[in-house]
Amino acid sequence: MSMSDIEKLRLLLPHWLEHNASHADDYHGWIERLTAAGEPHAAEHLAAAVEKLTGVNHDLEALLQRLGGPAAHADHEGAAAHHHEHPHEHGEHGHHH
Repeated sequence: MSMSDIEKLRLLLPHWLEHNASHADDYHGWIERLTAAGEPHAAEHLAAAVEKLTGVNHDLEALLQRLGGPAAHADHEGAAAHHHEHPHEHGEHGHHH
């Protein structure tokens, strides 16, 4: 892996972490809605997905630290500048950021 790839990851990882955390927040709301709708087993499945997503973020955070932490210009604007590399459109999932 070239140094440019490492720098790219140091820019992208903070965005991925933020994105995953945003999804987890959305899922918590849906867990509440499923429970209120009388679907506790469905809510349990979604809660399990949130736990896995939390684990994914833990591993991504460890990777980011291993690579030297966020790049100096990996603020939100810097991450947004790389949004074109995002693998899907948010509109496909029925939510907005």
